[in-house]
Amino acid sequence: MLVTRLAPSPTGALHLGNARTFLINWLLARQNGWRIILRIEDIDSPRIKRGADQQAIEDLRWLGIDSDEGPIYQTSRAAAYRDSIEHLLKIGVAYPCVRSRREVELAASAPHAEDGATVYPGTCRGLFGSVDEARKSSGREPAIRYAVPQGENGVVAFIDEFAGPQRFDVARELGDFVIAKSDGTAAYQLAVVVDDAAMRVTHVVRGDDLLDSTPRQILLYRALGLADRIPKYTHLPLVVGTDGRRLAKRHGDTRLRHYREQGVTAGRVLSLLARWCGITLPTNDGPTANNFLASFKLDAVPRSRIIFTAADDAFLRGE
Repeated sequence: MLVTRLAPSPTGALHLGNARTFLINWLLARQNGWRIILRIEDIDSPRIKRGADQQAIEDLRWLGIDSDEGPIYQTSRAAAYRDSIEHLLKIGVAYPCVRSRREVELAASAPHAEDGATVYPGTCRGLFGSVDEARKSSGREPAIRYAVPQGENGVVAFIDEFAGPQRFDVARELGDFVIAKSDGTAAYQLAVVVDDAAMRVTHVVRGDDLLDSTPRQILLYRALGLADRIPKYTHLPLVVGTDGRRLAKRHGDTRLRHYREQGVTAGRVLSLLARWCGITLPTNDGPTANNFLASFKLDAVPRSRIIFTAADDAFLRGE
């Protein structure tokens, strides 16, 4: 069985960019007979907004984007994450780290990725014999990092279904990455792998801001003995503002909830999303998500990032 997942994070409301990615995921699934799981990625507790999960579910339903199973909440799967973290520690491919993100960023010797992000220099790798030792020695609760293999073993190559061939030297470009936070909760990279493997997800469709997460996740699949469950990945260009940055409050209110409250119809929103997906449809309030199934083609999706403009906002408002 082929399986995908819609995985909103309730750290904020769904906006037009999120909606486009979810729509493309849904269209690919319904065209190809994939089972769709709705998973709420709610483990980033400090950033979770109360009620955002239900709002996301309602917004997706409003657009006609349904699922076959769920919602499944990541917070219900903490035990599975702990088991995986303990296993990685036991086999020696993960280690405790007591350096804060700020300390890593301030380290003069820390290398930097091509995009300017700080690459963790491996300060704590091999420094402590156990999590308890790290805690006692530092007086801090340690995070847990995955020890990226050096040399060719740390190079990950894969074919992205949209972005094409990819190759990452993870040790040099990304560094040892966090799989459990200092509060004991699983980090995104680990939780996603454990969940996707357990749910037998075969196809992952998401924004290209997560493209460099893929080599990290592939390394975790291998380390956990799950290499046979590595899914196919499709990374889509984001929707951005006129400044080239991802949609945010600085670009105005692009939340689906905002447009719903303004009386904008789902069909009107879908008409705009259709244009952003390379689908040509009449600009009216009529289309439903099902109307796109016959005409959507992944290779017609624009290869560059979509720019949300004032004209797009005016179209939604019928101006």
